Amino acid sequence: MKRISALVLLFTIISASLFHLKAQEIIKRKGYTLTFESNFAVLDPQLKKRMIETFFEVYPKLAKEYNPKTLKTVKFFVDTAYKGVAATANGVVTYSSIWMVKHPEDIDVVTHEVMHIVQDYGRSVGPGWLTEGIADYARYKFGVDNAGAKWTLPALKPEHTYKNSYRITARFFAWIEKNVKAGTIKAVDASLRDHSYKAEIWTKLTGKDLDTLWSDYIKSPEI
Repeated sequence: MKRISALVLLFTIISASLFHLKAQEIIKRKGYTLTFESNFAVLDPQLKKRMIETFFEVYPKLAKEYNPKTLKTVKFFVDTAYKGVAATANGVVTYSSIWMVKHPEDIDVVTHEVMHIVQDYGRSVGPGWLTEGIADYARYKFGVDNAGAKWTLPALKPEHTYKNSYRITARFFAWIEKNVKAGTIKAVDASLRDHSYKAEIWTKLTGKDLDTLWSDYIKSPEI
């Protein structure tokens, strides 16, 4: 009986190892390497392909625009145990298998997350709303299929502030780029990366502080 149990255990370990090897794929293009790994056995092959294609379409563009020194090797991991949407740390993007199944059209979650790799702020002196606002601004600007996901920048509402983060902040940034000074967000992003960011940078770049910019935005929010 013990011999049978040992054989079953050995078979389980070997099977798990073979699945792990099968689940991992390394793709190299345009000077970048993507390792794709998944413990989700029924991941749609077409969704996996779209995730990979999106990475190689947007990551080089984000690197060129914001940080040419960004990592050349990135890992994607589709994880059945992860309960959020996606998270990025140390060059690894973890995606929720549940989210990907429910929202296969949301392919530009890839764009948002790899922008976090490009940002590379480390122990930034900037606020969290700024980090996430820039990442969603990058998704707005470089996303491959925001329309397919019905992902848009929300219309301004009275309760909004620039500190709301994500899409609300991203829309404000899009307004600044169009109506105040192009290149502002790129300059702010660079200051966060080299840890020189101070709130005064907005005045230096645009002639107005954030609160004044927001007041102007409220008066005429078209983008």
